[in-house]
Amino acid sequence: MAAITNTSRSQPGPALIPVDIGHAIYAAVTDPDTAFWALVDKTRLAESLTDGPLLEAYGKEYDNLKRELHGLRFGLKPSGVYLNPTERCNLNCTYCYLPGEQRSSGSHMSQKTLFDSLDALRSYFRSVMGDTERKPRAIFHGAEPLMNRGAIFAAIDQYADDFAFGVQTNGTLLDDSAIEFLTSRNVSIGLSLDGPITNVTDATRLTWAGKSVHDKVVRAMAKLRGYGSWSVITTCSTENLPYLKRMVELFHAAEVPTCMLNAMRCTLPGARGVKPTDGDMVKAFFNALDRSHELYKETGRKLILANFANILLAILAPTARRLMCDISPCGGGRAFFALAADGSLYPCSEFIGLPRFNGGDLLTDGVEAALNSEAFRPVITRNVDAFDPCGSCAIRHFCGSPCPAEAAEMNGGMDKIGAFCDFYKEQVNYALRLIADAKANDYLWDGWDEETETAFSIIN
Repeated sequence: MAAITNTSRSQPGPALIPVDIGHAIYAAVTDPDTAFWALVDKTRLAESLTDGPLLEAYGKEYDNLKRELHGLRFGLKPSGVYLNPTERCNLNCTYCYLPGEQRSSGSHMSQKTLFDSLDALRSYFRSVMGDTERKPRAIFHGAEPLMNRGAIFAAIDQYADDFAFGVQTNGTLLDDSAIEFLTSRNVSIGLSLDGPITNVTDATRLTWAGKSVHDKVVRAMAKLRGYGSWSVITTCSTENLPYLKRMVELFHAAEVPTCMLNAMRCTLPGARGVKPTDGDMVKAFFNALDRSHELYKETGRKLILANFANILLAILAPTARRLMCDISPCGGGRAFFALAADGSLYPCSEFIGLPRFNGGDLLTDGVEAALNSEAFRPVITRNVDAFDPCGSCAIRHFCGSPCPAEAAEMNGGMDKIGAFCDFYKEQVNYALRLIADAKANDYLWDGWDEETETAFSIIN
């Protein structure tokens, strides 16, 4: 059942909006101005919306919570970068957000340019992060970064003391020596696999010559078993949606610590041809989520579905969320940015195929110039409070209306929604039902709350 979305108010200040979450006993009330929420007995819903203990207690914390949310949305400085060391990829995936010409015949970044870039990035991050033990995150991203393996491996060794490195790869080039190198240096590794069996993967992910890569990725997964810092992404399409439950079973059997069942990003037309409907996505995704919980109860071992876990964190502890797509403005240009193979800066890798979002050259212009550029401005100022239907949605800051690149290219502007509005609403409802039933911890990383602080709590 979709969230109730009438959030108009006649004057500033605390106001709670009811949300039917599809629970037998509880409804939710929220204030999207602060991302405050509470679960209330349905029989007492009316009194919770008027002057009473809940609204009175919340009113005392309203200004603090609103200030905290504003800081999260508009006060961040980047602490991470997506490094795209090559334009090339050895696969021709149907839904890729990068233009085919770049992926088939694009250029590599030279090792010298990569080193010069990391020097500049190190200086920038030191200027904004200060003297801290926390290292900025640097994720080698795609196209396929391991096509420029020599340069990135040299960079990982050269700058090990300056960055926490990760590699997001399609997995086809992860041979024994690459795995040994990356795991021995504690580099996080992300793979991509779209099907539990070959023909499902092959429906959207093949080489340029039309050859399957399914078995290569499965073998790489087997070699990573027992490593503490790896994950697998499945991009959900019309081709694999009926198999998401089997994907979860495969990942759990392979002892994958974390996976993502990602909604298709529809930035370029190729992805839109295999986009599932919201209704189909809801059914398949929640079946897979339910199966992950069954496996946890059967074995005692969790398989974290990180994109859903992030929705849970957005509700339970907004500042503890690990992914910054599900907030407005998103993390692009605020929590992180992307460096393209030609040395130019973009708010996020999703924008690299869109030249109007080029914020300038890192080595010539610098990071600050990009962050303040007209190219970045539409992304970092995108505000779901300011346009419909998001502006009147009770759960808008648990969702964030992702993705801005998708909204701009698919729906015509930054003041438009993304591709899966109803799917995100249902994820929030599902998450609130789990919280109501005291099951949320089963879907979250162990110890997720160790560094969190409760700002406000009321039990009545």
